[in-house]
Amino acid sequence: MIDIHPPFGDTPPTETIVARIRDNAARHPERLALVCGDQRLGWGDFDAQINRVANLLLGIGLAKGDNVAILSPNSIPYATLFMGVLRAGGCVTPLSSMASSEALRKMLVDSGAKAIFVGETYRDLLDGFLHDMDIHRYAIDFEADGYAPYEAALAAADTTDPMVPVEMKDAFNLIYSSGTTGTPKGILHNHEMRAAQMDRVSPNGYDAEARTLLSTPLYSNTTIVSFVPTLFGGSTVYLMPKFDARGYLEIVQRERITHTMLVPVQYKRIMDLPDFDTFDLSSMKMKFSTSAPLRADVKRDVLARFPGKLIEYYGLTEGGGVTVLVADEHPDKLHTVGLPAPGNEIRLIDAAGSEVAPGEVGEICGRGPTMMAGYFGRDDLTADYIWRDPEGRVFFRSGDMGYLDPDGYLVLSDRKKDMIISGGLNIYANDLELVLLDDPDVTDAAVIGVPSDAWGETPLGLVVLRDGAARGAPEILDRANGRLGKSQRLSAVELRDSLPRSSIGKILKKDLREPYWAAEREKT
Repeated sequence: MIDIHPPFGDTPPTETIVARIRDNAARHPERLALVCGDQRLGWGDFDAQINRVANLLLGIGLAKGDNVAILSPNSIPYATLFMGVLRAGGCVTPLSSMASSEALRKMLVDSGAKAIFVGETYRDLLDGFLHDMDIHRYAIDFEADGYAPYEAALAAADTTDPMVPVEMKDAFNLIYSSGTTGTPKGILHNHEMRAAQMDRVSPNGYDAEARTLLSTPLYSNTTIVSFVPTLFGGSTVYLMPKFDARGYLEIVQRERITHTMLVPVQYKRIMDLPDFDTFDLSSMKMKFSTSAPLRADVKRDVLARFPGKLIEYYGLTEGGGVTVLVADEHPDKLHTVGLPAPGNEIRLIDAAGSEVAPGEVGEICGRGPTMMAGYFGRDDLTADYIWRDPEGRVFFRSGDMGYLDPDGYLVLSDRKKDMIISGGLNIYANDLELVLLDDPDVTDAAVIGVPSDAWGETPLGLVVLRDGAARGAPEILDRANGRLGKSQRLSAVELRDSLPRSSIGKILKKDLREPYWAAEREKT
């Protein structure tokens, strides 16, 4: 594993999240810890359940650093499993329910997970291969051959804290990129990285009996960066198994929610509800946005009609440089993603790896306290992700392009990486292109992100058919989407006579995208 050496300055983190959760339960066992639908769990019972999970895992031979996979909708059992794995000294491996079955198989093989806990909603994604794997299988909310019933196993486990020593360099979580080709990359975070994120707990009010509503899935780093600080602060997490805009507002009003994390597409759907202004949202204190740029016009609407502060984070699951825009304090900077967070540095480089002149566009590279330990088992990929400044310090290359305005605010422009962010989820165009190119009637293909009112942007396939092909765009689309994960599916396929290429044969995707985004710009 490459040693990243994150910069902590004079105040490196000293308390693990495992230790703080234990202490919070001892201090206020009667306070609510978790709420999901009609289910509520106090801190004392939460702590006992965490101990049961930890002892269950230790009983099947879990060793320090072993990966434990979870594939389930948001729920109280999911949240308890998350913290129980950590208390046992394991590494949480939350799997994306939007990945294809093949991608999930590759994730489990790559991680070598000791056990997997499955919710019935997503069981069918595993049925084709899981029984052939050497892994402990637990059914969270169903009964089936080959699965141990989770509730029964938990009830039989001891509630005594196993007191497994947990160190800062121990693995915390392993988050996989989605994909259908090759082996998805596993992003490894350790306890030190997550503990460093806890510097936001008090400034953001997570320790003031916050009531945080989370409607994005727990397999997403977007959710984890609010889920863990709320629990670290000893407050209450409210979980939605599935997001819907009106249901979200009903919970905010009924439960007097104070904090939330949403992705841009969710803000748009909430603000577009015709009766939005009829809800009492006066309890809201802090609203966060991340995972994709929040459009300036949506920020303005949120600031005008949705009470509480609005803070936008720009960063990557891998970590590195983080920028923060406190939108309500800087209404003239809504086109930006803010300033570097304390202890973070942002550099912009050209294709040769040299820093660009002030005001020029370059690839965004970042360095800060919250940097991944590396890609799991892939030092080669980790090395490719690193840029070093003249002093040899490690920065992470984002693949995003941008520039700093005269006040030092970061403005995003085009993406260097061929990535599409749809509904806050990353979609890698190359994965989709390989599926299209595997079609016998397709001779050339490109996938680009085009504007979408529902998702921010959505993948569009542009294909060239072989001479004499009898099938058309609808048939090409149906075949491709049948082989892709839910989050990867193409919105449409368009036929082209040819695709523009550079002198060295590279498809000119910027030229392909421009007409669609130019039309979008004309709307605003």
